[in-house]
Order: sequence, then C-alpha cells, then structure tokens
Amino acid sequence: MAMAPQRDSTRPLGVAVIGYAFMGKAHSHAWRNVAGYFEVPAFEQKVLVGRDADSVADAARRYGWQESETDWRKVLDRPDIDIVDICTPGWLHAEIAVAALEAGKHVLVEKPLANTVAEAETMVAAARAARARGVQSMVGFNFRRVPALALARTLIAEGRLGEIRQVRTAYLQDWLADAEAPMVWRLQKEKAGSGALGDIASHAIDQVQFLLGDTVADVTGRMRTFVGSRRGPDGPQEVTVDDAVWASLSLTSGAVASVEVSRMALGRKNALRIEVFGTRGSLSFDSESLNELSVFDGAVATAGQGFTRVLVTEPEHPYLEAWWPQGHLLGWEHSFTHEIRDFLVAVAAGTEPSPSFEDGLQLQRVLAAIAESAASGSAIVKVA
Repeated sequence: MAMAPQRDSTRPLGVAVIGYAFMGKAHSHAWRNVAGYFEVPAFEQKVLVGRDADSVADAARRYGWQESETDWRKVLDRPDIDIVDICTPGWLHAEIAVAALEAGKHVLVEKPLANTVAEAETMVAAARAARARGVQSMVGFNFRRVPALALARTLIAEGRLGEIRQVRTAYLQDWLADAEAPMVWRLQKEKAGSGALGDIASHAIDQVQFLLGDTVADVTGRMRTFVGSRRGPDGPQEVTVDDAVWASLSLTSGAVASVEVSRMALGRKNALRIEVFGTRGSLSFDSESLNELSVFDGAVATAGQGFTRVLVTEPEHPYLEAWWPQGHLLGWEHSFTHEIRDFLVAVAAGTEPSPSFEDGLQLQRVLAAIAESAASGSAIVKVA
C-alpha cells in the first residue's frame, strides 16, 4: 500500500475505530468523552467500521461517529484518517495493523496483540518501520490505566514495599460456567488463538510485569477445558481452546508470581485480584472494588499493623485531576478514556506510547511458553 500523503498539521486528527461490539463500544465511549476531561490534541470521530451495514450504521449514530463503513481497507485509503483503533477479534489484528501502519496511520490495537507469536513479530516489524517515519503504535492493556493500579506501580517503584518477593494474581469470570451456553468465536482457536489464556491471563500477566517493572524469565503452566463441545447453529461443535489456566512465573528480579484464570468460576463475574508481597510492605487490589487499594506497612509496630484502605479518588492520584471531587467513584470504562488520552498525547508529541507492540510481543511469548509448558506436563519453559 502506498504511503499516505503528508498530513496537514492544522487539521484535527481523523479517527477510525474498526469493530463496534464489546470493545468497539468501550473504545467509542472513550473517544466520545476524552476531550471533555483531558487536554488532548484536536480530533474527530470520523468513521466506525463493521461487517453488518445496518448494525454498524446504528452503532455509529449512537456512539457519536460521523459515518460508518463495512470495508476497513477503504478506510486506510482515506487521507482524512490519521488514527486506526483496532477492536476486532484477534485473528484480524495482524492483517489490519500491518496494513494501517504501512498506510501511515497511527495504530492502537486491543490486547492481546495477536493470536500467535509469529503474527506479533510481523506486527512489531511493521511498527518499527512505521516508527522511523514518525508513525506511532500501542497495544491496549486498559488495566494499566486504572488509577489504583497506576498508584500501586508508583508505590512499588518508590520502594515502599521493599524488595518484591512474590505476587499472587487471579482473574476469574463465570460467563461460560453453564455447559449449555452456546458456541461463540472466543471458543474457536482459529479465531481467538486461545481461551482464558489470551483473553484474561494476558491482563493478569501484564499487570505482574507492569506493577513490578519486571519481565517473566520462565514459566510452568497447566490448562484445562471443562466443556469439550458447545451448541452451534448446526449441532454440537468442539471447543478448541482452554477454559482455565494455572501458571507459575519466575521474573528476572528473582520474584515469583502465581497466576490463575478461569471463565468458568461460578459467581465471579469479572474479578481481577492482585496481591504483591515485599520485604517492607504489601498491597492488594480487587477489580470488584475498582477505586480501592489496600496497603500494608511493615514498618509499623506489630500491635498497630494492618492493611490500610486507600480510596484512590484524590486529585493527586493518577488521572484523577480530570474527574470528580474526592470520594466520587470511577468505573471500568474510565480506564479506556485514560488509555485514549495517553495515546493521543504521545501521538501529538511524537513520542512512543506504552505499552508498545514490542511489549505486546513479549507478553505473547510468555503466553506461548505457558501453553508449551502445559502441553509438556508442566515442564519449566524459558520465555524466548
């Protein structure tokens, strides 16, 4: 695809979102609201892309987009589109992202970066070539932008917890607990790449690395599919991905992390729980109490020790300067607004946004190592 013409810097950035279902809706909400709360460069919600013409047109109207389109390739040819936000299923990420970067569009793509390491490597190569031309790219791990978790990272980086020894994290959902629930694309390996591993373990592992500023060196893993077939439109269909995953991670610093994820944990709707234990203190987070961080100070005399509940709604807390008075809570959707804010600011400044496609590839290699370990009887596998 030919290089896009030089952009008129006086014109607002033109944005296209590809995909209008769950993630497309979340991202559209962020695009529609971000400029009302944060100082960001001028942009316009140009076009929403989806396969069904009537449905995507209705979604575009409701979500604040100027128009809709069914062919994402046509969008890449438009000189008025500067940013492409990819919210499609994983099997489409690589093709669209590479084409968009080659067309000179800045690219934001939902996590995980791709379905395979090979696809992710292709995307990184395209991102590096584009970056040399001033075209930026980012992978969307929205939990990094939850204020309580951003605060947790700061506390750890400042040494408030001392040397980190171990982390426990679990991400539990129950939307597949019913064995009679029908087949969906997320249960098909050719479309989803993996099940709970790529869908939610990617979030949990990214948080381990993000909070500690560390990387996973080796893993052991175990995976399980509890329901082997689901009702499809023409009868039973085989489930070809995992329902649940357990993993142990060794980090380069020497810290150890445990990860448990499941989409069949009855009663847990969307619970990401994280505990970090250091030599001087500890902290814990639960996404079902999204605005709270519990912090334990080991320097306090034993008789007065205990976890302190920090309500992360103060103006001094990450991202909170833009929102409501103290004690007025934020929701899950705000993390996407923060994500779009950070991406826009980086694009305008010509700096590399984070997490990069390289970060997404590294995470993809961790996921691949867990799958390899599980297939080999939970052997220790080094991350490439």
